[in-house]
Amino acid sequence: MPKIGVFNTGGDQVEEIELRGDIFGAEPNPAVLHQAVVMQLANRRRGTHATKTRAEVAGGGRKPWRQKGTGRARHGSIRSPIWRGGGVVFGPHPRDYGYTLPKKVRRLALKYALADKVRSGNLVVLDELRLPVPKTKEAVALLSRFSALEGALLVDAEANAEVKSAVANIRGVKFVTVSNLNVYDLLRYPKLMITKEALARAEEALQ
Repeated sequence: MPKIGVFNTGGDQVEEIELRGDIFGAEPNPAVLHQAVVMQLANRRRGTHATKTRAEVAGGGRKPWRQKGTGRARHGSIRSPIWRGGGVVFGPHPRDYGYTLPKKVRRLALKYALADKVRSGNLVVLDELRLPVPKTKEAVALLSRFSALEGALLVDAEANAEVKSAVANIRGVKFVTVSNLNVYDLLRYPKLMITKEALARAEEALQ
């Protein structure tokens, strides 16, 4: 089983723990990760785009000119799709883009994303996630101790309003609870900083 150090918020190692090999020792599969990310992004789409057909465009109730004798092409409505201001043919309409992958695939993708953090050396385990004062300056100081200013995902076992507000104004940094941990965020943010308790809960959920 891979081992990793546990640090306090001051940057000092306080202990060492073993990670589960079936989770953090897995060889990442790009295809599974791709499927999970595409599913997440599809589920985020609002799908409110809409165009009007010729039946929905206002006007056009009267035939623009008589059928014969004018020398012009025959038309029945000025809201025909071939007219300027007319309806749209095969245009987008409101729809739901969401879909769900099998539960085993979703779990597998999360395992691969976590294993990739260990493999690349971008996993930091903290004994707790607390700031002396809930200010952005303190959050920046914490991130700098672990070389995470370029981008980091902070994960705690429970909601932490102080940390969440402190990192809200830092570009490329996000706070989530372990129950909201997802593949897209793990791949998007370079460094993963997770508390020991949150890590244990993640291992329990993925077993």
